[in-house]
Amino acid sequence: MKKPLVFIVLLCVFNCKTTLENTKTKNVEMKTIESIVIAKGNLYGSGAEGIDAQNRMITNQNDWQGLMNQMNSVNNVSHGFEETTIDFSQYTIIAIFDKVKGSGGHRLELAITSNPENTIVNITRVAPKGNSTSVITQPYHILKIAKRTLPIKFINTL
Repeated sequence: MKKPLVFIVLLCVFNCKTTLENTKTKNVEMKTIESIVIAKGNLYGSGAEGIDAQNRMITNQNDWQGLMNQMNSVNNVSHGFEETTIDFSQYTIIAIFDKVKGSGGHRLELAITSNPENTIVNITRVAPKGNSTSVITQPYHILKIAKRTLPIKFINTL
C-alpha cells in the first residue's frame, strides 16, 4: 500500500516541477513597439460610412487613400489627421474600427508590443462612465509603425 502512495507522490512532484520549468521557458520578453498616432476619435455618420468593426493593416497608398475616402464620405475627418502622406516602404498603418455605438464617450486604446514570433496589437475598448451624449458614434484609432517582418496579431483586452 505504501509503495503505490509513494509512487503517486513522486509522480506529482516531478510533474509539478516539469510544469514550472516549462512555464519559465515560455515566458518570452515582450518589447514595446514605437507607434505614431495618425488619428483617433469617432465617426459621426451613424454608420453611413459603411465601415464595419475591423482590425486592419494598410501597406500601400491605394488602400490608405480608399480608407480615407470612405471615412470622409459623410464628414471630412481626414483634415484632422496628423498626416495623410505615408511612406509605405518604411511604415505600416494599423487602423482599428469599433462597431457603431448608440452613444458618445466610447474610445479605443492601442498598445503595440512584440515577441520573437509576432507583433501584437492590444486593443482596449473604453466605455463611458456615467452619463454620455445621445449621439451615434463609431470609435476608431489609426497609427503607423515601422515596417516589420513579423506577423501582426490583434488581441482584444478589456
